[in-house]
Amino acid sequence: MSDSYQETMNSLTLVQGQAVNWNNGSLVVIAGPGSGKTRVLTCRIARILHESQRDSFRILALTFTNKAATEMMSRVAHLVPELQDRTTIGTFHSFSSSVLRQHGYHLGVNPDFVIYSQRSDRLAVLEDALRRGRFAHPHSFSEQALPLIDRLKSRLVDVDMANSHIRDLNGLDRRSIDQFTLAYRLYEEELRRINALDFNSLIFYTHKLFSTYPAFCEHYQLVYPHWLIDEFQDTNFAQYEMLRSMAGPRFQGIFAVADDDQTIFEWNGADVRRIQAFVQEFRCKVLQLPTNFRCPSSIVEVANRLIAYNAHRLDQKEPATSSRKDAETDSRIESVVFDTEHEEAIGVAKMIARHGASYLGNILVLARNKGLLLGVLDELNSRRIRAAILARKNDFDSAQIRWLLASLKQLNRPLDRRNMAVVTDTFNSFSSCNIDSEDIYFGSEFERINYIVEWARCVRDMLTSSPFVEVVDLVIRLSSGQIGLSECVQKVLTYFESNDYETVKSDVSAWRRIESEINDSTALNSLDRYLQALELQSKEPVLEEGTVRLMTIHSAKGLECETVYLMGLAEDVLPSWHSVKKGDTSTAMEEERRECFVAVTRTREHLVLSRARCYRGWRKRPSRFLAEMGFK
Repeated sequence: MSDSYQETMNSLTLVQGQAVNWNNGSLVVIAGPGSGKTRVLTCRIARILHESQRDSFRILALTFTNKAATEMMSRVAHLVPELQDRTTIGTFHSFSSSVLRQHGYHLGVNPDFVIYSQRSDRLAVLEDALRRGRFAHPHSFSEQALPLIDRLKSRLVDVDMANSHIRDLNGLDRRSIDQFTLAYRLYEEELRRINALDFNSLIFYTHKLFSTYPAFCEHYQLVYPHWLIDEFQDTNFAQYEMLRSMAGPRFQGIFAVADDDQTIFEWNGADVRRIQAFVQEFRCKVLQLPTNFRCPSSIVEVANRLIAYNAHRLDQKEPATSSRKDAETDSRIESVVFDTEHEEAIGVAKMIARHGASYLGNILVLARNKGLLLGVLDELNSRRIRAAILARKNDFDSAQIRWLLASLKQLNRPLDRRNMAVVTDTFNSFSSCNIDSEDIYFGSEFERINYIVEWARCVRDMLTSSPFVEVVDLVIRLSSGQIGLSECVQKVLTYFESNDYETVKSDVSAWRRIESEINDSTALNSLDRYLQALELQSKEPVLEEGTVRLMTIHSAKGLECETVYLMGLAEDVLPSWHSVKKGDTSTAMEEERRECFVAVTRTREHLVLSRARCYRGWRKRPSRFLAEMGFK
């Protein structure tokens, strides 16, 4: 037993210790902002592993971001370094991908499938499918059909049931219903033909596997007798149904942390009522962590006042309390007003500049929408203050790094024509090559060699003295086993990084961050698993030290910062026009209030609330949330 393990366990509060040591069936821990939910989750994993050192069972922990999974794994490794290999910590999608690679063949899913997470890729697949189905206008129709297909799959509606579900939509005639149904069928057939799954398919087929073959449920219950679910309030319908199907009617080993007051992803299928449904269905006990260790008492108080206006909250929920009883409450919160949104952006930038360069990395700027952030970004840049808008990225920006990724995919799937076109087009865009993909396919068949080997031959013929030939040869050496995966990738990244292109450097930074976050070390030596990890990770780069972070409230969930600027506190902005139109007591208004609650509680020291009197030339009243928090 390590000293850090015992010290951490001794530092738990009474209620945290109750959660960590719970052994009486399924439990839901209501964990508000700053209440130590990650500490409770990781200490619980460490405690179970420590007390079962002679056993071989594993622990499953599911969360919603790879960043959260990496942090949890790091903490567990610190507490019980010799036992961390008995944990599987990852996102719902990464776990589902693993399940399908092992057992998906029972549903006709080949284990070497590729994952299409980008909308552009899925649109291309759908267009190809519609052309095969001889649709008249495949491009325009795919734009209409893809959102509907995504909606059906997220509701676990398969092709055979699609017609009746589409029929329930308003405004569609019989012919349109049949067309959309056929498009869904053709899309699924095309995915199967090219051995690919989209993001929604990962959860869809995992749920189908567990629903169709109960023996697999029993297997996973035996291998993983303890399941830990992080941020349970963010689960959507498909994720919840997947858990239900995997648990079956009797499993009682689920430990979930959740907070109904932080349910801000209803647009993605989250439902504030799902926690209560889970408690009832799994006969869970409920335990609350009421102490906020992050925010000063003044900020906890305004957050409590704000969220109390929501009617749809868990029964008997205690108001949060702060562990910090500071006397200087007046200086913790500022409320500022400007005439226009442009002046608001200027004013916020000026306030940030006063902090000084050494403090800038401790600042987080939040807004309901990205438009307000762009104005502040421009103003900060004009003052030569390093700043960046952070959001999830599903693809790399630079052609060079997209070429590298496509080349690795091609080595893994040598006959993938769609991907080979990406290899060709991206390389053409940053080199002086002008190679046609069709020539590659013809030459490959004539010479009876792989597409990428034929492509490399053409590159050498065209670029006899170009330095780009060096990176092409590295990839070909990898294909023939003359160089290892890690060495090849690092040499290509280093070569591109030496070029003075900011987008390339940013993408190299993102790639290396992803490598450092890959939990499974064996993935670094297996091309298939390496590509899977790259596909499932977000592609944003590592920020330079001293960068001001700007984010939408949705993107900032789970973060905390010394100083937080919350912009746009005006009616029709925060809360949004849509929620105001829905009404004061609507579910949309309650979700907007939860967004404001989440934004306010990111704060460790100082909170600045800003608004303008006019947005886009229209006068706006102060946000009702200001009054609800106690500001006149």
